[in-house]
Amino acid sequence: MSDVNSDAVAWLERFAGRLGLAAPTTAEIENLLALAGEAAHSSHRQAAPVACWLAARAGLDPAAALEVARSLDA
Repeated sequence: MSDVNSDAVAWLERFAGRLGLAAPTTAEIENLLALAGEAAHSSHRQAAPVACWLAARAGLDPAAALEVARSLDA
């Protein structure tokens, strides 16, 4: 069972549709949230959305981006 809020999923589905993209899977959302959390806790909360944007610009899937983020503190 996922802890991703159903309202968030619905909004993301509409947003993705507007962008002409497939909506993210629950696993992708969970990994993006974990990436945002890693960035926020390792730096500052402002780093969270920018880290997700950078991952997308780099063409990384959320799980791979999370691995990179976690490796920064290793």
